[in-house]
Amino acid sequence: MAKNKNAALMPVEHITQSILILRGQRVLLDSELAVLYGVTTKRFNQQVRRNLARFPEDFMFQLNTDEASALRLQSATLKTGRGHHRKYLPYAFTEHGAIMAATILNSSRAVEMMVHVVRAFVQLRDLLASNRQLAEKFAELERKVSSHDQAVVGILKVIRELMHTPEPKKRPIGFTANLDE
Repeated sequence: MAKNKNAALMPVEHITQSILILRGQRVLLDSELAVLYGVTTKRFNQQVRRNLARFPEDFMFQLNTDEASALRLQSATLKTGRGHHRKYLPYAFTEHGAIMAATILNSSRAVEMMVHVVRAFVQLRDLLASNRQLAEKFAELERKVSSHDQAVVGILKVIRELMHTPEPKKRPIGFTANLDE
């Protein structure tokens, strides 16, 4: 039983590390999904192109040259030789697109890995939500501390003013007709 649990956790951790944030969305690249689903990237993209009606813009998009070169720069070197680098711009799949991609592939591995992909996206969403809650708590604490600090500084100013005895009023020399005093 423990062996199955560890085997189930490994793909989720691997998938979570493969998730990128592009154009403000969490995505998996077509090459990563192809490896997970046990097919070549060429076969995977071929099936996607045959079923384009299943992939609206919020499920899948193709990277532009700037995004693709930025991703290429993250991996330090390219392997030399034929077939070791991408000829076409990669596709990026959102969570729903990754699930839809598993449905167009007719393999038991794709169905099995689809569950792990969903778990990875859910795990990442939970992690981001907990970070957001922590950030909100810190912001609230900063507001409290800053208002508290301002109050303390105000109190200290008043105490300093009270510590200094006011100078007595001096009467002007000579005759004055000031009746208010």
